[in-house]
Amino acid sequence: MAKSKWEHVKDKLVLIEGWAREGLTDIQIAENLGISKDTFYEYKKRYPDFSDSLKKGKEIIDYEVENALLKNALDGNITAQIFWLKNRRPDKWKDKIDTNKDTQNVIEKLDKLLEEQQNA
Repeated sequence: MAKSKWEHVKDKLVLIEGWAREGLTDIQIAENLGISKDTFYEYKKRYPDFSDSLKKGKEIIDYEVENALLKNALDGNITAQIFWLKNRRPDKWKDKIDTNKDTQNVIEKLDKLLEEQQNA
């Protein structure tokens, strides 16, 4: 009896992890496996072994990139420093300030003052 598509993919879990570690996108991995992107995403949902292989491979490369970014930031690379701060400390360093939050605080203070005046 012929193997199903999944059986062919299941035999390549180590290879899939390696492709993810090398930085290939999900679409590129699907193409390497000879499956459609829809099938790829279905396998990610349906088969924990498949999803785990992808996560494991991506986690390794993500740590390497994170370490490289940090090293560049510490070595004085301004772009790396900005990127790091905007992502690690968005409360202080994001480009767009949340004026709705500030406006809400002002409105609450004004409401409290008005209430105090009416009760006086």
